[in-house]
Amino acid sequence: MGGDTHATPAPVLCTPYPVLSTPVPDFMLKRHLPNLDVPHVQLGEYPTPVEHLPALGDVWLKREDLSSPLYGGNKIRTLETLFADALARGFKRVWTLGAYGSNQAVACILHARRVGLQPGAVLFPQRATPTAAENLRVMVTACDEVVALRSLLTFPWHWLKLKRSREIYLVPPGGAVPLGALGHVGAALELAEQINAGAMPAPRHIVLAIGSTCTTAGLLVGLPLARQLGLWPGELPLVHAVRVTPWPVTARFQVLRLARATARYLAQVGGPVVKLQPERLVLNTRHFGWGYARITQGGLAAAKHFAELMAPPLDTTYAAKSGAALLEMLDTGDSPLRGQSPVLYWCTKSSAPLPPVDEAKLATAPGYIRRWLKRADKL
Repeated sequence: MGGDTHATPAPVLCTPYPVLSTPVPDFMLKRHLPNLDVPHVQLGEYPTPVEHLPALGDVWLKREDLSSPLYGGNKIRTLETLFADALARGFKRVWTLGAYGSNQAVACILHARRVGLQPGAVLFPQRATPTAAENLRVMVTACDEVVALRSLLTFPWHWLKLKRSREIYLVPPGGAVPLGALGHVGAALELAEQINAGAMPAPRHIVLAIGSTCTTAGLLVGLPLARQLGLWPGELPLVHAVRVTPWPVTARFQVLRLARATARYLAQVGGPVVKLQPERLVLNTRHFGWGYARITQGGLAAAKHFAELMAPPLDTTYAAKSGAALLEMLDTGDSPLRGQSPVLYWCTKSSAPLPPVDEAKLATAPGYIRRWLKRADKL
């Protein structure tokens, strides 16, 4: 743990977690594309369930929040291919990048040691919120190789330094590269299998939060792939991606660029050529608010409503904003969802309890981190 003056991180010392003895070969993409040359280790428990939420009408939930009892959410599928790539290339250390409250960084730190990788993270400041504070407390006490920067201005230098390292495998923010997106291509095939098994009807709309674009891009490839493989019945759904990070990160051209790169990569590693349908992507920008991680009243109301329905938890940075968009689209008279059910809500935030925090270790964190945590606690 250090500030941006840290030239060389301390030797890794992370909280031990259950180790996977061998990679599990049940990779959804290889089940349907056995000749695919893609590395994979299984961190999650699949398939993640689909559940009906009748209190909201013909609304269904894809419970990605249950992807792991250690720490779930949509980041787990991304890390399965990236960690496997790191192992295949002989790396022992894997680092990631993100904001103070990054779900990706938490997932990386908590899961990397399960496959024999030593994790670390470079984190840049964000608006102080209780949700982000929970994640930051876990990261700075679960792993010593966390560099928490004082300023976003030094972040590009750290990113470049990690990219040039020959000893560290770098997972970019959100894992937003074609190999990382393949996990969510597999999630679309998994959903198609569940529909064919009668677990739920085929949705006409999918609603999810879009931050790094990785999950959305993967679905934009996976859904038409499912239909090409004869798994998807009828017309493909519209994918309503609710912006939680700013333009240009979640610009339409960025989402489609990653989707096209993922489709090309899939063909290069032995998969079929997938014809994308860009018109199926609908970007929802109404619930972003005043900036990344800023709490919105709509998000708070959505989180409260989901809690009253005993639905999955919504964090204020990501899922609450997509939940607010879902509720608005269901209630608005001219809603694109009205009369067009079923609707599937993609649960992206882990519902697993976070591991205990070492308060004694937290007390030794730099003063600017402790002050940031205090500001978050006041909200």
